[in-house]
Amino acid sequence: ETERDREMGPSGFQQLGARERVTGTLMLALFTAVLGSLQFGYNLGVINAPQKIIEQSYNETWMSRQQGPDPPLPIGQQLLTTLWSLSVAIFSVGGMFSSFLVGTLAEWLGRKRAMLANNILALLGGTLMGLSKYSRSYEMLILGRFIIGAYSGIASGLVPMYIGEISPTSLRGMLGTLHQLGIVTGILIAQIFGLEAILGTDELWPYLLAITILPAVLQTALLPLCPESPRYLYIMRNEESKAKACLRALTGRQDVGPDLLDMKEERRGMELERRVTLVQLFRSPAYRQPLFIAIMLQLSQQLSGINAVFYYSTSIFARMGVERPVYITIGVGVINTIFTVLSLFLVERIGRRFLHLTGLAGMCVCAVTMTVSLALLDRYPWMSYVGTLGIFGFVAFFEVGPGPIPWFIVAELFGQGARPAAIALSGLANWTANFIVGMSFQYIVAVCGPYVFLIFATLLLGFFTFTYLRVPETRGKTFDQIASAFRSPPSLLELQDKTQTHTELEYLDQNSCL
Repeated sequence: ETERDREMGPSGFQQLGARERVTGTLMLALFTAVLGSLQFGYNLGVINAPQKIIEQSYNETWMSRQQGPDPPLPIGQQLLTTLWSLSVAIFSVGGMFSSFLVGTLAEWLGRKRAMLANNILALLGGTLMGLSKYSRSYEMLILGRFIIGAYSGIASGLVPMYIGEISPTSLRGMLGTLHQLGIVTGILIAQIFGLEAILGTDELWPYLLAITILPAVLQTALLPLCPESPRYLYIMRNEESKAKACLRALTGRQDVGPDLLDMKEERRGMELERRVTLVQLFRSPAYRQPLFIAIMLQLSQQLSGINAVFYYSTSIFARMGVERPVYITIGVGVINTIFTVLSLFLVERIGRRFLHLTGLAGMCVCAVTMTVSLALLDRYPWMSYVGTLGIFGFVAFFEVGPGPIPWFIVAELFGQGARPAAIALSGLANWTANFIVGMSFQYIVAVCGPYVFLIFATLLLGFFTFTYLRVPETRGKTFDQIASAFRSPPSLLELQDKTQTHTELEYLDQNSCL
């Protein structure tokens, strides 16, 4: 056996690190799961470019409903602003409600079947949005946005959970970033499809909203080919033989004893802490610190102001005097995607904490830059270029840390018993903040004018301070090691496990050959 053979392994897959390799099954499972992230991102960004066209459709619907001899009156500007803000923000309301269901669905159906069932919402929401123009009903569009938001709320919890549980420990951060990469890729696709030359026209915009059905159909077709989470099968269902089969498919190795031993230790810890409800999560002092960290990280993502840029970037660029602002918005999407790919390779080398701190600090500086450029724009027209660079930098620094890291670090901070409830609660915090920004940004702009981003700069400075003082590094640690770091002193179970590790590993090695 040559050194190259040992490196490639029996299945011919290139090893990453000392013993990990990416198999075809793992790649298929990751791609299929990230289709949910893609839909989340697509529906997050699709509402931006066609704003004026959809508002015009709202006005036509309003006028068509007026009856009588008098000519119909156009919709009032205040009511139109309210309807549009609701169309944007109702997406987050759907996510807020559905985020509570993530833990229940993940345990009841399993990670894979829960993602499969979730596609029913994507199909229903896409259909309603696609038919809204022809039905002359902006209520259908708003309801469709609510339902697709509910889909996205469930996907935003299930996808990172599934990816985290099927990924090797040494690659968990890198592969966990794929969720955010799927989101930003979806945003970029939505921005491109929203161009007037493609689907951003008065006749075609319903198809722009309904196209979210396609990745749902593809994911539905591929999910039956993917393995279930071995952690779910072994720890939650106690189905060791199925867990072994899934591990062998995901790792490309016949000997999965070390992986099972890691899960066995986690299951023993779970037997002590058992399944944790939302109420218990709040009451137990053991979970107070990681729960506070998880919620604050989610808030640092949404209250950074990034969704103000995603939702309203076209109008922001128009206010700066940029010609053809929709193309600059696509440029933002490209920057978004490039720096997400960069963070994919940095997160396991540099660590979660440092990247998050770097992102928050850079965003704070860029928020101040955008404020200065907007305030001086009337006096110095060239400030529009400074403002554009500020937005590009704002998005780039977001994808370095605050974009991808909060999604998967929540799953890392908790053991198997508390993980579903913690993900549900932190997801609720994320979607609530998303709703607040989406619903209130236009009104805040009307009050604060060019100084609106100073609010976000202040919040970013606060989140930077919190991360520096309270957030631990989780790179390269198992789920059980991270969870036990918040428990002091070590339990008798942990001390007993350390003395039995060698014996159990031998037992599992023998068992794996049966």
